[in-house]
Amino acid sequence: MGDAAVDRAVLRELEAGTDAAFVRELIDTFLTEAPQMIADLRGAHAAGNAEVFRRSAHSLKSNSLTFGAKVLGEMARELEHGGLARAAEGEALDALAEEYARVVSALGELSNA
Repeated sequence: MGDAAVDRAVLRELEAGTDAAFVRELIDTFLTEAPQMIADLRGAHAAGNAEVFRRSAHSLKSNSLTFGAKVLGEMARELEHGGLARAAEGEALDALAEEYARVVSALGELSNA
């Protein structure tokens, strides 16, 4: 994907409205919780549990968009609105996991900058 994994302008705006320490805490929480959200999506998909699938996608979408992970947020939004059918035998979930890895890498680079 050609889009940046994390929109730096959104991150800077968030820092301007709070402070860098709070933003770092948000990011750390996201990095801790997002893998479980992705696992919950996979589990709900395998079990055919549409409600858990929708809620997990919604949470991942909201958390991603908070600090500018727009592509990941949009992918989660598509899963939230498309439901289990949108997950198409796990391909969308694999793509989501790959995008999450891009976000992790970008956040690591931004923290070291």
